[in-house]
Amino acid sequence: MPNKILLALVDGMRPDAVTAANHSVANEFLANSLYTLSARTVMPSVTLPCHMSLFHSVPPDRHGILSNTYTPQVRPIDGLCERLSAAGKKCAFYYNWDELRDLTRPGSLADSVMFSGYKHGQEVSNKLVADAALCAVTDSAPDFMFVYLGWVDEAGHQNGWLSDEYMRALRSSWDDLGRLAGAALPLGYTMFVTADHGGHGRSHGSDCDEDMTIPLFIRGEGIPAGELAPGANSIDIAPTITKLMDASPAPEWEGKPLV
Repeated sequence: MPNKILLALVDGMRPDAVTAANHSVANEFLANSLYTLSARTVMPSVTLPCHMSLFHSVPPDRHGILSNTYTPQVRPIDGLCERLSAAGKKCAFYYNWDELRDLTRPGSLADSVMFSGYKHGQEVSNKLVADAALCAVTDSAPDFMFVYLGWVDEAGHQNGWLSDEYMRALRSSWDDLGRLAGAALPLGYTMFVTADHGGHGRSHGSDCDEDMTIPLFIRGEGIPAGELAPGANSIDIAPTITKLMDASPAPEWEGKPLV
């Protein structure tokens, strides 16, 4: 039976911050997932380009999104949700950064819930997003769920990456990831946890390792625990998910399945 997938993304989560947090849920994922703390994102290491590449499995110079302002693709590529929807899968988004609405095309989502971080604040909206996703897991169980938590990135910009406030936001986000894992994993979901980019100082977007290196965890039934082979990239996530869900990747995709 094809897997259900929950893809959780913590904006701006650096791998060294994950280990420094020493959070019980993060430690459990390190022990029980197929993971890497040295995956790479794309340049520019900026939120919307990174998400477009994750969902469309091509670098920014192919999809054309080079900043946090969306522009329609000149040569459109099917994204992850378009491919899953075409395969009859029910897809759902839960997020708190408004600009992510353009990651999918109309008709590809069965459910979409957005609590604006601009309106509610990122700390409050993080909890609202996690609560909504948790209800969806137990009530409607979409085949594919994307859960985006934006507070960590906001704390980095406001206070600095690895600052006390950044680490507080990170630990709170892992609290939410633990709640989601506790509901989703027993129902047969495979759970991906990753980031779009890292950060340094109070910013990101460069090609320095602090900005470009991201964690990636894949945990679920039939996924062996251990370290992923070197070379994982964010553009490999969509092909991995389509393979696990018995869907077809778009022919233009450049990433490769990781499992």
